[in-house]
Amino acid sequence: MVFEPFIQLLRGIQGKRNTGRIGDIQNSQQMAYLRHLQKEVNQDKALNTPLHELNVVVFDIETTGFSPEKGDGILSIGAIKMSGEIIKEEEAFYSLVHFDRNIPQEIIQLTGITNEQLIEAPSLSEVLIHFLQFKGDCTLVAHHANHERNFMQHASSKLFRTPFKHRIVDTSFLYKIVEPKSKNVKLEDLCEQNGISVVNRHHALGDAKLTAELWSLYVAEIQQLGCKTLNDVYERFSRI
Repeated sequence: MVFEPFIQLLRGIQGKRNTGRIGDIQNSQQMAYLRHLQKEVNQDKALNTPLHELNVVVFDIETTGFSPEKGDGILSIGAIKMSGEIIKEEEAFYSLVHFDRNIPQEIIQLTGITNEQLIEAPSLSEVLIHFLQFKGDCTLVAHHANHERNFMQHASSKLFRTPFKHRIVDTSFLYKIVEPKSKNVKLEDLCEQNGISVVNRHHALGDAKLTAELWSLYVAEIQQLGCKTLNDVYERFSRI
């Protein structure tokens, strides 16, 4: 597989830890490979694939704040694969991300991630490459996806000089259709409302697994309402 040798080559040219500057990537062929991983795969096919057959990667990120353009950074990425309503527990992804500034104390308390843990963590560019390789041709899903989308777009532009082209489906498209009268929007509240035990909250993989359980439940329920594909979901959502 070309991927692992490429990672070794990328590490070699970095010389020192990649801090997220585009100058850390020095070869046009390597840049082309990174951009290749950014291509949206079978976007139209995903829209029309039956929901019970749709392969997704449910993911979550922990960050130092909410504004990547102001210097907030990604501290960890966690993800798990699903096929339809089935959560593939054995197919999970998790990585800490090197961060070269002090983490705010409130974020340490919230996530349990410390500055010491990130000293030897891989660079953001390396983690994103691994994550996109893990994703493959699956569709991305996240809870309150704007947060993930903003950080992914910022990182893609800064590291790869290309937009983040992968679709990220927000769970709100489903739960606002299935439970239109519910006032709950927080992940833990929706889980408790649906009898899902809240464990490992504010851990990227833990939150990804909680989101996957919600996605599984809502996919089952939304099909009973007549939505068979993402196209159906988007059309129904537009009428809310």
